[in-house]
Amino acid sequence: MEEHKTTTEKTLYDYQEEDLNKIFTYFEKNPDGINLLYQLPTGGGKTVVFSEIARRFIEEKNKKVVVLTHRIELSAQTSRMLDGFGVKNKVINSSVKDLNDQNGYKCFVAMVETLNNRLQEDSVELEDIGLVIIDEAHYNSFRKLFKYFKDSYILGVTATPLSSNIKLPMKDNYKKLIIGESIKSLIKRKFLSKAKQYSYDVGLKTLKLGINGDYTVKSSDELYSNQTMQGKLLSSYEELSKGTKTLIFNNGISTSYYVYETFKKAGYNVRHLDNKNSAAERKEILEWFSITPDAILTSVSILTTGFDEPTVETIILNRATRSLTLYFQMIGRGSRFTENKNEFTVIDLGNNAKRFGLWSEPIDWQEIFHFPDFYLENIKNDEEIERDFVYEMPQSLRDEFSKSENIFFDIKEEYKIAFAKGLKSKSVLEKSIEQHAKICVENSEDVFDARILAKKLKEEIQYRVRQYSYCIMNNTKNYKEWLEEDYERKLRLSISQKFSSKM
Repeated sequence: MEEHKTTTEKTLYDYQEEDLNKIFTYFEKNPDGINLLYQLPTGGGKTVVFSEIARRFIEEKNKKVVVLTHRIELSAQTSRMLDGFGVKNKVINSSVKDLNDQNGYKCFVAMVETLNNRLQEDSVELEDIGLVIIDEAHYNSFRKLFKYFKDSYILGVTATPLSSNIKLPMKDNYKKLIIGESIKSLIKRKFLSKAKQYSYDVGLKTLKLGINGDYTVKSSDELYSNQTMQGKLLSSYEELSKGTKTLIFNNGISTSYYVYETFKKAGYNVRHLDNKNSAAERKEILEWFSITPDAILTSVSILTTGFDEPTVETIILNRATRSLTLYFQMIGRGSRFTENKNEFTVIDLGNNAKRFGLWSEPIDWQEIFHFPDFYLENIKNDEEIERDFVYEMPQSLRDEFSKSENIFFDIKEEYKIAFAKGLKSKSVLEKSIEQHAKICVENSEDVFDARILAKKLKEEIQYRVRQYSYCIMNNTKNYKEWLEEDYERKLRLSISQKFSSKM
C-alpha cells in the first residue's frame, strides 16, 4: 500500500486553506456522508484545493478517493496535479478494462462516461471509496454515477453553481453550498488580472433560442457571419487590442471560419481551431498560440474549460449566450495574473455584460443555488437590453469631429419635448438630421469630406432610429430600415444645402 507523506510539494494560499477547513468541518459534522458543493472562480485554483482535500482525506480517513471529470484533457491535468501533491493515482480511461491492481492505489481519476460504462458492464467495482470529487459539477452528466456511491461523501466543485440543465437544479443533488473567494478579492490580491470590458451595440432580434435554453448555432452563424458583424469585430479589435494575443469565441464553426478569413485578409496572424481538429493539430495550434505574441486564435466553445494560456491579453466574445457559466468560462481564459500582465481586455459583441453584469461584479451564488428558476426568469431579455443601450461614439471617430464642442443628441428627451409641444413626432428625426449635418459641415473642408464623415455615422444613425422607433412604438425591421435610408438621404441633402448657402 502506498505510503503518503504528510508534507506536500505544493502549498495552499490562506483563502484556499480556509475553504478546505470549512469542507472538512462539514465532513466531521456529517459522518454518514453528505453531498457538498464548493464554488471558486476560474483561476482561483480549485484543482489545487481538491488535490489537497484528496491527500488529506486519504491520510485522515484511510479511505479511497475518486475524482470525476468530463473532458479527457482535464483528467490528465488533474492526475498531474494530484501527483504534485504526492497522491499516487490511476487514470481510468477507455483503455482500462478492469481494475485488478486497484489495491495499489488510494485515488482514481476518471471521465464520467468511461466510469459509467465500466460500472454498468460490471467489469469494474470500486471498493472502499470514501470521497467522490466532481470537477465542473454544474454539468449534469455526473448525476447518473451518484447511485454507485451512496455511502461516500460527494464534493462537487464549480466556478458557477448553476446547473447546465434548467430542469435539474443543483440543490436537488447537493445539500449545501460553500462559497470561496470572490473575483474582486482575487483581483485585489493579485491572483487574477483585472478585466477592462467594452461592449458594442448589437441587435440580437434574429437570434433564436434552442431547447437547451441558449441561442442556436444556426441563428448565430447567420447573424455573426454577415459583413456588418465581421466589420464590427475587426474594427473593435483594431480600436482596442491591435497586436495583442487574442482569443475569439464564436457560437458556430462557420462563423469561426469567416472570422479567420476576415483577419487573414486584413493581414493579421490568425488561426482557427474547433473540435474537428486532430489531437496533433490542436497541440500544434496551441503551441503556436503560446509562443506567438500577436497571435489571434478563433474557435468555438472548445477552449472554455481545461485550457490555460496565461499570456492571453484579449478575449473577444463574438457571440451571445444565455449561459452564465459559459460567460464566466470564456472571460476566465484571459484572467490569469502574471508578472507581465495585471489586466486584460474583454470585447463583448453579444450584449453579454448587459445580460449578466460585469465579470468582476459581486454575484449572489447562494441565491442562484437555492432559487435558480427565479434567477433564470429574471435574466434581461434582448429587447430590454437593446432598449436601454446608450451609444457612445468611439474615440477615434470622436476625434474626427474635434471642431464640434457638443455631438450629443438625446432622441428620447427630444421626443418628450416634441410630444409636450404637440409637434409631429417626425420633427425629432428632422432635428437629429440637422444636428448631424451641422457637425459634418463643421469638421469638413468641402461637401465631399462632409459626406464621407456622414457615412461614418451609420452606427449612431441606426441607434437614433431605433430609439425613435421605440418612442413611437413601431419597431418593425422594414420600417426601421426604411427610416435609416430616408435619414441618410436627408442628411446628404442637408449637408449639400449647408455648403450651398456658405457659397
